[in-house]
Amino acid sequence: MNTSTCSKSSLKIRAIQYRDLNSVSTLLQQRLSIEYNNCQALLLERVQKYQSFYGLLELSKLFSVSNDFYIYVAEKDQQIQGLIQVAPFNHTRSTWKVEQVLINYNTSISHLLIGNRSIGSQLLRHCFEKIWEARTWVLEVNVNEKNTLGLYRENGFQPLAQITHWHCPPTLLQKLAQQEPNLPNLLPVSNADAKLLYQLDCVSMPPMLRQVFDRHIDDFKMGLGRFILQQIQGWLTHSSEISAYVFEPQRKAAIGYFKLYLSKDGSKPHEAILTVHPAYTWLYPKLISQMATVIQSLPPQSLLVTSSDYQPEREEYLEKLGAERVDQNLLMSRSVWHKLREAKPLESLNLPEVLNGLKPVHTPIPTPWIKSWLENTYNSSSLPNHPDSHNSNE
Repeated sequence: MNTSTCSKSSLKIRAIQYRDLNSVSTLLQQRLSIEYNNCQALLLERVQKYQSFYGLLELSKLFSVSNDFYIYVAEKDQQIQGLIQVAPFNHTRSTWKVEQVLINYNTSISHLLIGNRSIGSQLLRHCFEKIWEARTWVLEVNVNEKNTLGLYRENGFQPLAQITHWHCPPTLLQKLAQQEPNLPNLLPVSNADAKLLYQLDCVSMPPMLRQVFDRHIDDFKMGLGRFILQQIQGWLTHSSEISAYVFEPQRKAAIGYFKLYLSKDGSKPHEAILTVHPAYTWLYPKLISQMATVIQSLPPQSLLVTSSDYQPEREEYLEKLGAERVDQNLLMSRSVWHKLREAKPLESLNLPEVLNGLKPVHTPIPTPWIKSWLENTYNSSSLPNHPDSHNSNE
């Protein structure tokens, strides 16, 4: 078992175990009773599912079906003092996402600060060191969570973009469903369309984000194991997924794409992932109307859509549509090649002494120039059309 211990304390950071699920569930319920957080609510639901179907999910791990449940807990005095949830962000696992960092503030103040670092910082540093394949880390944090934002800034995360979450109520969706989307080239998504979706994803974001996300064609394919896991989760949570894209036949390209996470029993809002080519922003009303049409066959529930500050047309359309702003988040990233402060300033180096050490000990002696074998070959008289060959024939 890999553990990370801090000297002068008994704090241990390790992977979550089955015996920790009750403590983690209690911690999440306490935090949700104070303030609702969607990420914490989803984690609580997932932990409860693991408690009920632990054997089935462990069996799926043996067949490499489920490999995205990465939670590390900080334990001290046999109590859970905090946890961190991370997950791979792309298929090559070069980019990872910090889902959330949760600290148990009901403990004493002496438990919150271990050595010179807080528990939150130690949880982050443990993931940075343990998950060696990660080259870049990303996360989303609410702009109003000043303490959490300060924790991430302290550990090297820098803002990339502003992400806005929008809430479309059922009444608005009913009005949108009455409109005809008129999308004749709307096609279902399959693995054969992965290249088209990858090209659409690349062109729809700035170069910096494209480099951070580091997505490839395989990120838009679904393997058999992932498909089986998706069906099991859909059966357990009464949910399903629908995805489609708009094909442009003249340019042989995908110009619009959406994926819907549908709640069949109406227990939670539907969620949508929407991608539109920057040159085809007129697709926004058509695609959202298409999604509203699909939702009408299910119990009434709202729809959650996201937008970013580099997509002004989407934000303008959603605001004009009457959608409500739910959250304002910051998308942040951190590279493992994060530049550290110089331990010794450059001005303190004695450059003349360094340069003197590079000087030769003796005075260099010139040597006569000798033709190489390659020059001798090309200058030989045996080569045709060479001036020397004519002289020799004469």
